[in-house]
Amino acid sequence: MRYKVPGKHSVFWKLACLLVAFCLLMIWLSWSWGRYMDKRTGFLSQEARSTLLRYASEAERAWESGQQAGVDQWLQALGQVESGWIGVIGQDLQSLSSYPLRDAESQRLTFLRGLDWPVSHLKATRPWIKVPFPRDSSLGYLVIELPQRFMPGRSQFIWRIITNGVIPGLFTLLLCVGLYRLLIVPLNHLREQANAWRADQLGARLSSQTTSRQDELGDLGRAFDQMSERLQSTVSQQQQLLRDLSHELRTPLSRLRVACDSEQGEAALRERLSREVDGMQRLVEDTLQLAWLDAERGPLPLEDIQVQALWEMISENARFESGWTEDRLPCFVEADCWVQGHLNSLAQALENILRNAIRHSPPEGVVSLSGQREGDMWHLWLDDQGGGVAPQELERIFAPFIRLDGSRPGDGGFGLGLSIARNALRLQGGSLWAENHGPGLRVHLRLRVCEPSDQKLAYSL
Repeated sequence: MRYKVPGKHSVFWKLACLLVAFCLLMIWLSWSWGRYMDKRTGFLSQEARSTLLRYASEAERAWESGQQAGVDQWLQALGQVESGWIGVIGQDLQSLSSYPLRDAESQRLTFLRGLDWPVSHLKATRPWIKVPFPRDSSLGYLVIELPQRFMPGRSQFIWRIITNGVIPGLFTLLLCVGLYRLLIVPLNHLREQANAWRADQLGARLSSQTTSRQDELGDLGRAFDQMSERLQSTVSQQQQLLRDLSHELRTPLSRLRVACDSEQGEAALRERLSREVDGMQRLVEDTLQLAWLDAERGPLPLEDIQVQALWEMISENARFESGWTEDRLPCFVEADCWVQGHLNSLAQALENILRNAIRHSPPEGVVSLSGQREGDMWHLWLDDQGGGVAPQELERIFAPFIRLDGSRPGDGGFGLGLSIARNALRLQGGSLWAENHGPGLRVHLRLRVCEPSDQKLAYSL
């Protein structure tokens, strides 16, 4: 299976950018904040450093002023303040006081830590800190077991919880909020519109916040709105069609009732009943066909059609019904006019247009078919001499059950022919419209071109 590369406005890229940014932010936070917290909780505080430097300075002065005796006196005084082990050591790793180092203490001198070294709070014993004499480090240095009050990391566990738990949790919550706004909010809007449809609120529309998006969810939102508009239009048309059909059926039904109650002879009554039943049958069939064409979504299957041959067949039927002569239905389209269309629906559409033209033509009138090729479309037009229609009615004549001549229902048609013709051409990729031209009405048709092959030309000839 081949996968299509997501577009630049795809949700994929938005999610990828959001997740990559989140991962980079967490890495940076773990590195920078972790270093900051290790420095803050894993090293001696400034107070501890100052105190230990002060002790080292005092030890240096004690050595310079009284040598061993001075150091002993100072150690005794400091022992009253600090409880841990304290020693003043020379560069030869020997005590500068009169108290010699024991073996265990000598071994500890190899594991001393400086003031700037990290100090772990997890060890059971307190570390020994080495603090060189401030003025002359060659004389020696102070070694002191770090006082308990200076042990760092007493709050390190809490800070680790905050660093490794609370802060990542907050950022993850922000990520969830971003994902919710990116994905869930528009989906909730779509669900609300679907619920509105379920409640027969077909006029509900999505907000511009959803439909203005350029990603897949925006496309889905626009598709929902278009589907909603289509549903609303279809339901409205079907309801209007039902109202119009019920209205149109009242007249023949009323005439049937009058005929049944009248005292006409059997032959006259039979003729009246037959005429009214035929009219109602045509009305129902035309209405059903119009409803089917309006509900059809996909294009009709197309085939190659020669317009000249199609006109000859339709005009022959029209001459038989109307009594017109052949010279009153001329065709000025050449034999090379081939179009792509659905034969049955195109034939019925053209037949409806022709019948409508003949119905409105004056005595001895002429109805002609002409056309020309325009790129990949054939532009055909049918002219009559019926006087045309008012300019504001040119579009209205294609609406169902519209009769501008005020004719009686059934006698002059039911006003469905042009509606059926327009819908049929629409499903074939064509179009149909009308304009006043000369003494009558000109109805325009546009259909796709079909290039004729040699066999087609030979067949048509």
